[in-house]
Amino acid sequence: MADQVQSGAEADAGAPVTSTVVDAELVTVRRSPKYSVFLIFGAALGVLVALILTFAFHGTDGQSPNTAIVYSQSQVFGFLALVGAGVGVLVGGVTALILDRALARRTRRIAADREHTIVL
Repeated sequence: MADQVQSGAEADAGAPVTSTVVDAELVTVRRSPKYSVFLIFGAALGVLVALILTFAFHGTDGQSPNTAIVYSQSQVFGFLALVGAGVGVLVGGVTALILDRALARRTRRIAADREHTIVL
């Protein structure tokens, strides 16, 4: 289904002649989640959980039995934030994949027109 339309008025005036070709084709339309948003939100949620856990449980001021070091509350938050951000990214990615699979069932095929303009 290719239609060609030439501009006759421009050809008389000495201007360049253009040709427009219109093609109709079937395309697949579907929604997909933005993975980066899910990954960033998961990491932020993991850091928030680490912050809550750090200040909810005070722990002790004694030495660690494994390393014989006294960890401050900010060090504990840093360790928990690293683990929480990693787990949050993982959970966010899995959530995005599940949502992508669920939205893949709603795909539609529609007709779309593609228009090409060629200057001769």
